[in-house]
Amino acid sequence: MDIIGAILWPIKWVIELILVTFHTVFSAVIADPLGANAGVVWVLSIIGLVLVVRAALIPVFVKQIKSQRNMIVMQPELAKLQKKYKGKTDRESREKFAQEQMALYKKTGSNPLSSCLPLLLQMPIFGGLFLTLNDAQHDKAGSAGILTEELAKSFSSASLFGAKLSETFLSATSTSVQILAAVMVLVMTATQFITQRQIMAKNQNPDVQNSQYMQTQKIMLYIFPVIFMISGVSFPLGVMFYWLTSNFWTMGQQFLVIRNMPTPGSIAHRQREERLARKGKLSKAAPVEAVEEETPATTQRQQPAGKKRAKKKK
Repeated sequence: MDIIGAILWPIKWVIELILVTFHTVFSAVIADPLGANAGVVWVLSIIGLVLVVRAALIPVFVKQIKSQRNMIVMQPELAKLQKKYKGKTDRESREKFAQEQMALYKKTGSNPLSSCLPLLLQMPIFGGLFLTLNDAQHDKAGSAGILTEELAKSFSSASLFGAKLSETFLSATSTSVQILAAVMVLVMTATQFITQRQIMAKNQNPDVQNSQYMQTQKIMLYIFPVIFMISGVSFPLGVMFYWLTSNFWTMGQQFLVIRNMPTPGSIAHRQREERLARKGKLSKAAPVEAVEEETPATTQRQQPAGKKRAKKKK
């Protein structure tokens, strides 16, 4: 076993356990699970794996959303800090800038790498799944011992729409594999772009639209889909089913978060306020405070009553 295999062994053990568990469940309800319907059973098992993994990552995603919102809120303060140290290249100024920047991140609870955290946490799972399916592709039992040789052969020969799940676009021996792989790569790229685009279009504050953070987000909007498109052609169809299902989960999850927890000042926030107002659920505290601020109470100073002076008798 190589170093990478040794590192990923615990992850492969969990992946094999989840896959085999779902395979056992779906095999009990689907006819001919090791024959004509083997591909359907394995795809459903992979989808089940996605649901388990993404459900486990919900706390991480919530933390990511909060950190992203804090990053947007802190952009005006960060812009002031950058302006303060603009043009100062001496060592002391750079150190002070770094210290104040880190203090600002800590104060607002922000993390510039938070947007990549769920993806980074899933990369070992992608690697473990890739190695598991690679073993199955060659009729080899899983190294963790849960995926037996019989199940490995079942996966190796399983197909969906005439395309083997163990093959890739580059190693395809049939046109059906290339067509299915190409369609899946395009859909994966589109879902990734839409997920990122809905953040840019609806969940950003116009005041920070030209900030450095938002410029970085715009670059990622186009870089990530390209990465998925390039790397997708080298992954087995089984891995791409995992990736595609995970993208759909992310897109739906992101839609719900933007709808119910929008960034203050964004288009999504205004739309949420309008929905709440139509339902009569909008808090009345804010408008009252606004009225009180706009129409401050005016008080007239009352003149003290003058005392009558006694007339002098002549």
